[in-house]
Amino acid sequence: MTYLDITFEKRDGVARIYINRPDKMNAFRNQTITDLINALNDAGWDNEIGVIVLGAHGDRAFCVGGDQSAHDGFYDGKGTIGLPIEELHTVLRDIPKPVIARVQGYSIGGGNVLVTLCDLAIASDKAKFGQAGPKVGSVDPGWGTAYLAHAIGEKKAREIWYLCRQYSAEQALEMGLCNAVVPHEKLDEEIDQWCKEILQKSPTAIAIAKSSFNAATENIRGVGNLGMQALALFYQSAESKEGVNAFNEKRKPNFRQKF
Repeated sequence: MTYLDITFEKRDGVARIYINRPDKMNAFRNQTITDLINALNDAGWDNEIGVIVLGAHGDRAFCVGGDQSAHDGFYDGKGTIGLPIEELHTVLRDIPKPVIARVQGYSIGGGNVLVTLCDLAIASDKAKFGQAGPKVGSVDPGWGTAYLAHAIGEKKAREIWYLCRQYSAEQALEMGLCNAVVPHEKLDEEIDQWCKEILQKSPTAIAIAKSSFNAATENIRGVGNLGMQALALFYQSAESKEGVNAFNEKRKPNFRQKF
């Protein structure tokens, strides 16, 4: 299969899937999401693969969410909001292999949702975490909100969404958003060590453990599907479009105006 927006390699039991849009801060569009879904399914059901590393090229950003230049009330492809984002989230949870997020830079918006959904996350000390949806007239009404609250606690999750601040790697570690923080130049070495340890374990036991962890929060899938329908309607509103326009015009949005 040919991939346009990602790179994909398998070596020594490890699959490495990297978003390859560094000029866009690794923001995703329809093609990116489709490539990720196909690669994750390929690696996730390959018996020769024991662990998957989800990362991105370049030093600036892991992923900053949806590409606003491809969003004008609807993104540029299939899915409820023009992105098959629900399918991507489902694949991340349903494949029986642990997925490690390699966070080397900004993990913002939809990118931060991906980190939250990965089984494990290892961050460079240069990484930054946060949400931006309410700044641009958007939100993730499922895994990015309800599951985030399950992972790090209600009060912190609400703070992240309501204030849209950015958090250092050490702060992310403290709140439980990542598993480890290492010097930037040691990031791949640390991830390789985690992969090595996982590959020494029973793949069936790990698959069962992953399914068991997921079972406790499976209801959020339905919440997210319903929320995405609401989000699709919200994207048609003048309020949401004000956020996108302000972002593209590099100005502050005026959400309080009468539309």
